[in-house]
Amino acid sequence: MVDRGAVDRGVTPAAVPSPDDWPARPELILALNQTGSFDWDLDTGRLHLDPAALEILQMPPERFHGSIADLAGRVPRDDAARLDALVSQHLKNGSDTYGAYYRIRTGDGGMRWTYTQGRIQRDAEGRPRRILGLVRDATQELGQAGPREPDAERRHQTTVVETITAALAHARTVQDVIDFFKDSRAVEHLGSDLLVLGLLDSGRIHLVAEGPSEHFIPGTLYTRVDDDFPMSEVIRTLVPRFIESPEEFASGYPWLWERIKDIGIASAAYLPLIAQARPIGALGLLYRDARGFTRQERNLFIALSSSLSQAIARAMLFDQEHDLAEGLQQSMLPRRIPEVPGAQIAVRYRSARMGRDIGGDWYDAIPLPGGRVGAVIGDVQGHDTHAAAVMGQLRIVLRAYATEGHSPATVMARASSFLHELETDRFATCTYAEADLTTGVVQLVRAGHIDPLLRHTDGTCRRLPVSGGLPLGLSAEFGRIDYPVTTVELDPGETLMMFTDGLVEQPGSDLDEGMRRLSGLVREGPYDLDKLADLLCDVVGERVGEDDMAVLLLRRHGPATRGGGRLQQHIAPADPDGLSAGRHMIRAAVRAWGARERSDEVELVADELVTNALLHTDGAAVVTIRMITGPERRVRVEVEDKSSALPRRREPGESGVSGRGLLLVDRLADVWGVEPRGTGKSVWCEFVVPDRHHVADDAG
Repeated sequence: MVDRGAVDRGVTPAAVPSPDDWPARPELILALNQTGSFDWDLDTGRLHLDPAALEILQMPPERFHGSIADLAGRVPRDDAARLDALVSQHLKNGSDTYGAYYRIRTGDGGMRWTYTQGRIQRDAEGRPRRILGLVRDATQELGQAGPREPDAERRHQTTVVETITAALAHARTVQDVIDFFKDSRAVEHLGSDLLVLGLLDSGRIHLVAEGPSEHFIPGTLYTRVDDDFPMSEVIRTLVPRFIESPEEFASGYPWLWERIKDIGIASAAYLPLIAQARPIGALGLLYRDARGFTRQERNLFIALSSSLSQAIARAMLFDQEHDLAEGLQQSMLPRRIPEVPGAQIAVRYRSARMGRDIGGDWYDAIPLPGGRVGAVIGDVQGHDTHAAAVMGQLRIVLRAYATEGHSPATVMARASSFLHELETDRFATCTYAEADLTTGVVQLVRAGHIDPLLRHTDGTCRRLPVSGGLPLGLSAEFGRIDYPVTTVELDPGETLMMFTDGLVEQPGSDLDEGMRRLSGLVREGPYDLDKLADLLCDVVGERVGEDDMAVLLLRRHGPATRGGGRLQQHIAPADPDGLSAGRHMIRAAVRAWGARERSDEVELVADELVTNALLHTDGAAVVTIRMITGPERRVRVEVEDKSSALPRRREPGESGVSGRGLLLVDRLADVWGVEPRGTGKSVWCEFVVPDRHHVADDAG
């Protein structure tokens, strides 16, 4: 029988006897054909090499710790750069496989050819996650490496420049650039053994990256421009510094040499990073062997430093403008969300991960009298300072209209007219919700915005279909400012979720898919409101998007007070949905206030008053219901219209079909009356209801 343990112990393929069983195990076949396998996890960076692969790559098992960086030095620099560029290209262009020949240094200092073949595994969205592959000895196939072709050096330089430029093209922030140079592959790209990157920071040089491993020498993390260091020198003079031997290093920079000589550095190239004729930092490439830098190499380094300088300068500008934009955006949002008795509110704002412009997303929470709260979420068209300016003005006027006591539909209509009068070309989508925390009744008005979600106490989540009108500004322009009101009930423990489209819209997916994804996330998310809001921000932060995100979460705890509360509904002529919403609001309010025994009377009288207002006037009606506390609890219903003509009570006769309205009001209500208003009148009535504690005592 074959000694299968020989393969596992890393015995060379030539020492493995021929198999005498059938069929042979795959790992034995691979070993006999001088082929090993590898498994590379691209997410964690872990690399597994089987014993045959370690043998082929001339890597002692005790020196391999499961990282690609452990192979540094085994592959010549130019071969490593070419192989890395090939793998990166196939990862980006969607390929499933790749193959490449490259050389490996042998223990006696020679070279031998190796071939690698990899299979790229991707997730459902096409992102590469893992590479499974083979590596085999190709020396007999290709023979010993021949002399370099005359233009091979030029091709190598071109490959290095293209690789670095392509890698830095994806860097948006300074931290992206730093992370690139902290990666072990940056050393392979540049063909050096070590590298250091320093950036000017408030007049000092900050050593921000060192590779392939970080071991900052004490006293060099922050240095001055006038210090006796090569990095300081090239920043002062703006001229590259090439050090070609240990002796030159020791004589030119004795203090630094005493601290790095044990690392094995023998030569170095220090390059100034210059943008707009001003230094922004320096890059140091260090080598373990003494070398003279040819003219071609020096030109290559100058080209690299120029490309790197532009990338860093671009990233610095991005960071500065993004910080400025985000700061301006945040300054226009409420500095704090007020505490509202009976509710918990959590808000979050996350700026776009791509682009540096200011967004027009905003949120607001407005405490209102009678245990009510207004919640606003909106998004102004565009991503610039003008959008932010419009957003700031809209937030202020919406708050002003709401605190003046206008109904939700009126608040939205007036905000649309205000935006139209600004004579701007921008419009805004918005949702305004007015919640009575005593009753749990929520009135919602939507202007071209996304429907909110409702999370129940058991964690289930559903979309709230809210009747909508045109976006703010457009509705006034087209004369369609009558916004329908949708009334829902929010039970204690339930959460109303309002957000902008940056939370649900992703490239390549539609809105419905995004809403389903969000519903599932909320369903599985934490119950704690702040933790849930943080989770939503984290999810947005994981993906690259071109839109900002604002979110407002409102959870009702229960009645904030024993009595009180005020609800209002705007009902337009010939609007059956408005009538239905008004009845729903009254029924829910009366039930929540503990006046269930008079709910039929209240609903019938209110319906009669609204119908009269719509029939005998040319405009809309506004119905308001509230609880009045005092020596006795009373439910008050008011119906306003724009007609100054006072109603008359008259006898309808035996066959009359009209004229019974005020008789009905007089018969069912405890007291009623008419109040002239500046723009019309208000017909009101009150119903005495027993105290809920007395009801409970009687029931017991």
